[in-house]
Amino acid sequence: MTEDGDGFEDPPAAVLAEAAATFGLLASSARLHIVWALAQGESDVSGLAERVGGALPAVSQHLAKLKLAGLVRSRREGRRVVYLVDDPDVVSVVQLLVGRLAQRSQGAREAAIPPGSVRDVGA
Repeated sequence: MTEDGDGFEDPPAAVLAEAAATFGLLASSARLHIVWALAQGESDVSGLAERVGGALPAVSQHLAKLKLAGLVRSRREGRRVVYLVDDPDVVSVVQLLVGRLAQRSQGAREAAIPPGSVRDVGA
């Protein structure tokens, strides 16, 4: 690791590559939505497909990629396969980023509503 002028050490190249690969997987809005949904609780493929608005085969493929990367895991419940997040740190990053962006978006929408408008008085 190398140190910059502020006394912080740069992470090793392998760590940066792993982080980039994880961010690359989450660069898909569909996979990001799946991780967001699983952060709220475990689900099977059909429940996830309904929640994220995706086709069952597509959601299945996204889950396979996320599982291969170690971000989610599955377990059997009788005939059902239930998926859950396997990396709580990734959940924290996703919740922080998506939550902040949602707050910014909400703030921008509220700022665009003219004072005294019907929506401004809670209608």
